[in-house]
Amino acid sequence: MSNCRLYLISPDGFELESFKGQLNKAFEGGDVASFQLRLKAASNDEIIKISKELIPLCHKYDVAFILNDDPKLALEVGADGVHIGQSDGSLDEARTILGHNSIIGLTCNDSKHLAFEAGEAGADYIAFGAFFPSQTKETNKQPPVSIITDWVKFVEIPCVSIGGITVDNCKSLIDAGSDFLAVGAGAWEYPKGPKEAVEKFNKILKEA
Repeated sequence: MSNCRLYLISPDGFELESFKGQLNKAFEGGDVASFQLRLKAASNDEIIKISKELIPLCHKYDVAFILNDDPKLALEVGADGVHIGQSDGSLDEARTILGHNSIIGLTCNDSKHLAFEAGEAGADYIAFGAFFPSQTKETNKQPPVSIITDWVKFVEIPCVSIGGITVDNCKSLIDAGSDFLAVGAGAWEYPKGPKEAVEKFNKILKEA
């Protein structure tokens, strides 16, 4: 059985009540480690309102609530952590704002160098990707799966695989040693629904 776990990422936009139902169904489908609220176009007020609705739901299922991009906003809403990109300020700044009990993850694209720097700076996890074409995250960075194998061989900091991951293509990333699979459309747009997607991912993880 693989130690890899699911890390769900929200769609770019949604109607709150409808999505709350979808998220609840996803959590009913099985083990989920984390959920990231990623709303690039939303105002801070919208993010605060949505976070206040979704955080209790995440915590009911023992799922960590991670906010994208903004450490100050993550602190304000009471998130369990923040995920920052290469252009979202330094990890040191985020740690100063959030303290040592918060989860801080960093996008490292296809760069082991950036990942090592993030590890030395105290990141709780690093994210490699996009491994497959992604609707959620537009990027021209596409690392080889071997970047995960190399990372887990030498470094204990968890790595998240991201980018276009579905139940049909995730196996190679699990086999390579990913600690987490970041899944967006692969759950929300799964033909049978998010609950069934999470069930299927967890079945694959157990069999890996």
